[in-house]
Amino acid sequence: MGIPSTQASNAIIYLTYGAFLVTGCYIAWRLRHQSKTEWLSSNGTQKGLPLALNFIASALGSGILFTYPQIATIAGVQGLVVYALSSALPLLVFGFLGPIIRRKCPDGFVLTEWTRRRYGAVAGLFLSICTLITIFLYMVAELSALQQIITVLTGLDGLAAVVVQCVVTTIYTSIGGFRVSFVTDNIQGAMVVGLIILGVIAVGVETHIDRSLIEKSGLLNSSLLGWQLIYILPVAILTNDFFLSGFWMRTFAAKTDKDLWIGVSLATFAVCIILTLVGASGLLAAWSGAWSFGDAEGGYIALFLLLGQLPAWVVGVVLVMVVSLSTSAFDSFQSAMISTGSNDLFRNKLNLWAIRALVVVLIIPVIIVALKSPDILQIFLISDLVSAAVVPCLVIGLSDKFYFWRGFDFVVGGLGGIFTVFLFGLVYYKGDATLASNLLILENGLYANDWSAFGAFVAAPIGGLLWGFGACGLRIATLYLISRIRGHRFDALDRPVPVVAYEETEHERVLQPSDDATKSGKFF
Repeated sequence: MGIPSTQASNAIIYLTYGAFLVTGCYIAWRLRHQSKTEWLSSNGTQKGLPLALNFIASALGSGILFTYPQIATIAGVQGLVVYALSSALPLLVFGFLGPIIRRKCPDGFVLTEWTRRRYGAVAGLFLSICTLITIFLYMVAELSALQQIITVLTGLDGLAAVVVQCVVTTIYTSIGGFRVSFVTDNIQGAMVVGLIILGVIAVGVETHIDRSLIEKSGLLNSSLLGWQLIYILPVAILTNDFFLSGFWMRTFAAKTDKDLWIGVSLATFAVCIILTLVGASGLLAAWSGAWSFGDAEGGYIALFLLLGQLPAWVVGVVLVMVVSLSTSAFDSFQSAMISTGSNDLFRNKLNLWAIRALVVVLIIPVIIVALKSPDILQIFLISDLVSAAVVPCLVIGLSDKFYFWRGFDFVVGGLGGIFTVFLFGLVYYKGDATLASNLLILENGLYANDWSAFGAFVAAPIGGLLWGFGACGLRIATLYLISRIRGHRFDALDRPVPVVAYEETEHERVLQPSDDATKSGKFF
């Protein structure tokens, strides 16, 4: 058994945090004269490689050490490959849509700002609430995962590490804002890549495979769940990425569209490889005998069962990697939460000290909820189901062909998609309202041996679009009747008139038509 001593574990954990604190504070001090706008965002400043490291750091987190090995023990190689690809490939969407959003909203830095301008304040607030709740849940999941990992790896109480991490990231994030998070993510992202490589080599050298267990495990075979995940995971993760402001802030931070493409392309490749390697530990745990077949609970900690058979120095390397993964993800969520809240709720009218105070206040409820150690995968699934209902109705507004699409249609569609999941549950569970309600939070998880989760992720987007177009038709019909009754001209289907808006270029401020300015921004 390779658990480091208590003294060694404490030294590894807290020296790593100390290094991040010193580095973060130094960078924040160098940026102390930045304006409020620079504190909240870094539009048009970053090249391809730093963007790639940031997308890598933001896309990962310590929770991957639970979820990816677990899927390997449940759905085998098929499930693992699908999960890794479904997590990595959606990053390319920011390369596709990023230039469009940046052109339509050149002075914004989050998706919610474009939503506000395109659909109106009510719709913008609706998406902002979805976004803030999602980020909050991700922060909770990150701290919960960290606490559990520290306890499993070292036998120490993970609460201390949770508190220290929150203090460290809050200090340097409150001082330096988004820019310090961006720079520290470069360092932490590079560390994670290096540590993953070192960890893989160590595990490969030290793990002994029992070849007779490979065929016996059945993990090389396809399964019903594996085929279901080919649909569920891309829909869930792709749509949920739209709710993560950290990705959009990095998209806006790209210096050029080319830099953005370089960043997301490199990140996609790296994230796919990293997640596959991490998930493969579940396979190794099964084939080495560390994890017993059929032990569903043990699959959740398959990586740590495997590490229990390896030397202490390997666990030490993994500890540093865990702290790096968790810190980089958590400070990204913090800066994204504060920048989104400042922009959407306060319209950036708060001074910097008030914003910094929000950073400190925010962390308290996150810690309280995280200490309850909720199911990390279920947290993600709830958020994924909501995004699957909301995002399809949101992106319709990106097309000029749907100029008549309004905020009312978007909001009704999003809420209707969630309600459709409940209706599907009533049908699936033969009228049992309790089970149908539980389906909204995927109480049975993603890996239930039935069609409930699959049906929920089909119902959410399709139901959302049906409700949205139904709302659109009802709205237009209502406006038509009102115009006939009042004797006014019916203009609900008129194309918006382009207006001239200011847009900054590298050398001068010029007047030119803004794509987003052609949108009415009306809710109804």
